[in-house]
Amino acid sequence: MSLATEIAFYHLTKWPLERALPKLLERALAQNLKVVVRVPDTSRLTALNQTLWTYDPGSFLPHGDAGDGNSKHQPVYLTTGSEVPNEATLLILTDGTDSDDIGRFTRCFDIFEGDERSVVNAEKRWALRSAAGYSQTYWQQAVDGRWEKMSKV
Repeated sequence: MSLATEIAFYHLTKWPLERALPKLLERALAQNLKVVVRVPDTSRLTALNQTLWTYDPGSFLPHGDAGDGNSKHQPVYLTTGSEVPNEATLLILTDGTDSDDIGRFTRCFDIFEGDERSVVNAEKRWALRSAAGYSQTYWQQAVDGRWEKMSKV
């Protein structure tokens, strides 16, 4: 495990994941990062896969999952598991998913919804990672959907 991993918590308060995730992925790809997005189950994976194909008719966000083949060549790899076939340096955790291997990545985004249960669970993950010595930042959406750095979860 590397405590050099930068962990950023992204609190969805204005936009749903389906609208916020593509924007974060576009920024990651613009920095030539390879990304793994972990979701809790196959229904969420299928829904996000469809969203990433259709969210903006004027752009293309290259991505795939194990069922698409060529997993190691996917700049954005969607999964319900712990595999990292594309040698990603950025891990994105959604919907309360967690990971025992955060330290293998340079960066980790923990994206969580604004409902009370999601916030409480994010606070628990924050506390555990803080106790483990990770450096963490907390970002919250502004009214227009931009991300603002805040003090903590």
